[in-house]
Amino acid sequence: MATIDEHLSQLEKDIRQLKIEYEQYFGGGKARPPTDIEWRIDTMVKRYGDRGAEMSYSQRFRYGNLVQMYSKYREIFRKRLKQKEEGSVPRHFGAAAREIEKERARKHSAESESETSAEFPFAISCKDPDHEKKKVGELFAAFRRAKGQAGENTDRLTLEVFQQFVRQKTDQLKKQESAHEVEYVVTLEGKHARLKARVKS
Repeated sequence: MATIDEHLSQLEKDIRQLKIEYEQYFGGGKARPPTDIEWRIDTMVKRYGDRGAEMSYSQRFRYGNLVQMYSKYREIFRKRLKQKEEGSVPRHFGAAAREIEKERARKHSAESESETSAEFPFAISCKDPDHEKKKVGELFAAFRRAKGQAGENTDRLTLEVFQQFVRQKTDQLKKQESAHEVEYVVTLEGKHARLKARVKS
């Protein structure tokens, strides 16, 4: 049986696939909108919206970001669908549409690579986040930059929530591993920003 983290990873994958397939539909490369994926996402969002108590803080944090990203995309898709139905959006067909999508993907990839500088991975070490707010602030800024470069939504990523997460994660790892210090690392892995925590040996 899949774990909550595996379900959240699948949800993230489905949201990104939905965006790709809607772009193909609006570009004329697909005959129908991807309603099957949208239904699957809606089902998963509702399922975990009703099971928040079963998730850890970090899982709820991740779930909230995914729901925010999905809501933003869905609003954009609804507006474009309406424009398409009203005939106010120019349409492209067949091979031309595929070439347009290919060129967009190539440009996006090139832009992402140029934006990803040597600043990642970015790492800090924490003993007591409440007394190392400057470090936590730098980590927060780096994580926001990484998510922005990966094209992920950062609207609900606030410093206050982030500080609370770091505080709880640091306490948890220090108790579990009998450690005095926790290292946090921000990385860009493909099109995803990651924040990893590990005890320092």
